[in-house]
Formats: sequence, structure tokens, C-alpha cells
Amino acid sequence: MSPELTRRPEWQALRQHFAEIGSLHLRDLFAADPARGERFTAEAAGLYLDYSRQRISADTLRLLGELAEACALPRHIAAMFRGDLINTTEHRAALHVALRAPAGEQIWVDGRDVVADVHTVLTRMEVFAEAVRSGSWLGYTGQPVRNIVSIGIGGSDLGPVMAYEALRAYSRHDLRLRFVSNVDGTDLAEALRDLDAAETLFIVCSKTFTTLETLSNAQVAREWCVAVLGSDAAVARHFVAVSADAERVAAFGIAPAQMFGLWDWVGGRYSMDSAIGLSTLLAIGPAAFRDMLAGMHAMDVHFRDTPLAHNLPVLMGLLAVWNNNFLDAASVAVLPYEQYLKRFPAYLQQLAMESNGKHVTVDGVRVDYATGPIYWGEPGTNGQHSFHQLIHQGTRIVPCDFIGFSQALNPLPVQHDLLIANMLAQGEALAFGRSADEVRAEGTPDELVAHRCCEGNRPSNTLLAARLTPWSLGTLIALYEHSVFVQGVIWDIDSFDQWGVELGKQLASTTFAELSAATLPALAHDSSTNTLIRRYRQLRDAPGR
Repeated sequence: MSPELTRRPEWQALRQHFAEIGSLHLRDLFAADPARGERFTAEAAGLYLDYSRQRISADTLRLLGELAEACALPRHIAAMFRGDLINTTEHRAALHVALRAPAGEQIWVDGRDVVADVHTVLTRMEVFAEAVRSGSWLGYTGQPVRNIVSIGIGGSDLGPVMAYEALRAYSRHDLRLRFVSNVDGTDLAEALRDLDAAETLFIVCSKTFTTLETLSNAQVAREWCVAVLGSDAAVARHFVAVSADAERVAAFGIAPAQMFGLWDWVGGRYSMDSAIGLSTLLAIGPAAFRDMLAGMHAMDVHFRDTPLAHNLPVLMGLLAVWNNNFLDAASVAVLPYEQYLKRFPAYLQQLAMESNGKHVTVDGVRVDYATGPIYWGEPGTNGQHSFHQLIHQGTRIVPCDFIGFSQALNPLPVQHDLLIANMLAQGEALAFGRSADEVRAEGTPDELVAHRCCEGNRPSNTLLAARLTPWSLGTLIALYEHSVFVQGVIWDIDSFDQWGVELGKQLASTTFAELSAATLPALAHDSSTNTLIRRYRQLRDAPGR
């Protein structure tokens, strides 16, 4: 049986509408409406969105809004903010909005005010961070902390890494932060290579404190610390944990007072503003961290309270559905023209693709439409000399999100103007291209005309803010979080589980036991996996060349 979405009259109306306008070029749309660039915009919480270069008309927006209403988007938004169990397959709330709710607000889950719990943990994080930053927190040998190594993976790593890189201008430069996520030993070895254990603090981030990669790295870090400092007692002064399992944390040697809690209603990829963000707080300090939370909350309030037609996350989410399901655009390029945001596309990869990379509806019915697109990108202008060729002249439509700031964080104004000029030029070139007549008018030989033509009509958004600050980073993160949620609601999928990830973890545990066994056990995999296990063991145990 086909899912309900594609049978809805509103979906069918969009299909008919696309048949009518799908061949229109952005040149035609702008020619018919010269003020389009002023009208197809929205603004909230310091972010300005220009979506005039999307291949849409006013009727498209109206029909997308009708689809959103038919899919009960306002009801789903309200349910999330109430703390309803919208993560249906795990019977959990998805309450990342509670992580940045101001003190005094109340959101109840299972009879507890979770906002009060959040602020209790936040206060403990701030006290600890101030102790480390002031030098009053001393290591086992009496030395202050100068190095911080955060150990996590997935949502326990991507968000904190992104935030640290994004807010380096606001960070304490006498504190060196490093991040370890890959179970490849090289990652940890390089992180520890030039560090003094007496001055190093480790943050172990794992909600269950069972994550294979994280605990493997943490155990090696523990052994390194104990070997250098000469006592197991050193662990209590050099390790803290972010987890929900106090028993496992204590067994590792971390005192309960040095564990910062999480809750099951915090999904990993939505957790960077929880205790998972302890590394961010240590780097930028409590005041700046609270500014980031306030920016997130400002976007939350806008998303919760603003009518759909003027709602930034709703508009971006619906435009993503339009591009994915009607323009058949299978990917989205996120292009921040700000070097500090170099890890933002990688962060969005998990946020978007782990959330909406699903093939069944919330009722378990196979979908008959595309769901989550592929998110990728690089900071400008690097990408222009890498993959922009494909975006301009390739055979695939790749919608782009350009992100820029009017004020530079470093005093090089000429370079910043050049940077933003490139961003604006890329959006213009993608939209309007260069026709054969325009190429010929430049004196191009006939045999090269086809090579130099750019068709244009490539859709894009442009997001502009005054300056990259903790506040504006918070608004940007929340904007994309909610946009991803909007897409999931329209596609009728659970954006908050990740069972595909769990399958890989389960298989890896079995395979690890087989790889590490003293003698090769009986193998019951497919012939490819069995052969690869045997070949790996053979090469691993062979004498060096």
C-alpha cells in the first residue's frame, strides 16, 4: 500500500504545479517580477534569508504551505515543544529545545521539570569550567590544565568540534583543545603526541558509557595518563565524563562529582548544547556559551510562534522538500563563506542524514518517494576551485545554501569584501548562468561556445548575518535543526532514531571478537566477509617487510 503522502490532494497539486512551472528559468522569473529579490526573503533572530533564487513562484509557496497544514506541521511543532514522545520507535521525547530554555520556563517529562534539571547541570558545568579556566583546578601533580582532549564520536564529537572551530575567535588561546573520535589509533596517538599528561584533562563523552569507539580510546588515554603520572589515582584529576550511566563512569575511575548528566530525550546529534558541549564551554567561557544558548532559544521561539509563511525553518524545510521531491535534487551543498565555519557542513551531514535517511514511515510502511538528501560542502572560496565546476555545468541539480557575514572577525576588510563578493557572484552565476549569445558576444570562437555556456537555473538560498558570534552560531544551528524536523514531518518519518547506525555497531562487535581471537574461530558470515577476515588476520600476523 502506498504511503498517504503521495495520495494527498496537496501533493498532487504540487505535482501539477511543477508540470506547469518546472521548465521556467530563473531568468524568466526575475524578468517577470523585478522585485522578486526583495519579496522572497524572511528574517528572524538576526538571520536574513534570501530564497528568491529558488525555482518557485508565489503559488509554489502557497501550495507547500497547504501541504504543511495537511501534514499537521503546526501540531507536530507543538508536540515537540510540549515534550510529547515524538521519537516513536524509541518512545522518547526529542527535547533539545529544553537544553536552551531559560531558567524559569517549565517543560514536564514523566513528572519532572526538565528545564530545571538542565540548569542544574549547566550550573555545575560552569563552576567546573571556571575552575579549569582560572587555574584553580589542579591535576594530580599540582599543575593547572593547559590541554583538553574531548573523546567522543558522532553527535558527541561533530557538534563540539564544529562549535570550537566556529568560535575560535572567542576562545582562550592558552587552552589547547583537541578532539578524538576515530577508533583508528592514529587519531588518539596524534592528539597525545606532544602533550604533558600532568597538564591534560580528558572529557569522555558517551551517554551510555558503552560506545565501543569512545570507550576504546578512553581506555588507552587512561593507560597513558596512569603510566606517565604513576598512579590510578591520577584518573580522578584528569578525567571527567558526560554520560547518563553513573555506575559505569565510576567503574572507569571518574568520581560522580565529575560526571555531567544527559537524558534519554537528548539525541546525540542534537546534544551539543547539553553537557556534550563542555569542551565548548571550557574554550569560550560560561558567558559566551550562554549567548549561544540564547541564540538557539531565539530561533526556537521564532519557529514555535511564527506563522508558517514567515517562518525561517519552515520555509527552508519546505523548499528542501520541493527541491528533493519535485526537482529530483539528491543533494544539498552547504557553503559557508566564513573559514571559522569550516566544520559546519560535516556537522550538518550527521544532523540531516542521520535524521532523515529513512525508508519507512512512522507506521513502518515503505515510502514511495525520496527522503533525506545528501548534505555536503566546504567553506568558500575553497570549494570554487574544487567542486563548483560540477554545480555550474554538471548534469545534476545541486541546490546550495550560501552562508555569509557582513562583518569580519579579523581586521582584513579588503579580503572580507572579496570573500563576500565571491559568495554573491556564485549565487548570481548559478541562477542566471551565461547563454550562448552572451558567450559569443564576448568574442568566443564558435567551437568553444558550448564549453563556456552555463545553463544557470540552479537553485540556492543565501543566509546573511551581521557577524559570527556565539549568538548567531546558535541561531544558525537551531535553524537547521528545525528545518530537518520540518522535512521529516512532511515525509512522515521519525527524524530522531538511527537504527541503521545500530546495525553496524552490532555487527562490528561480533567481527571484532573474531579478528582479535587468539585462533581463528568458525566464521558464519557471507563468503566476502569470511574471506576478508582471514586475509586481514594473515596480513596482520605476517612478518614485517
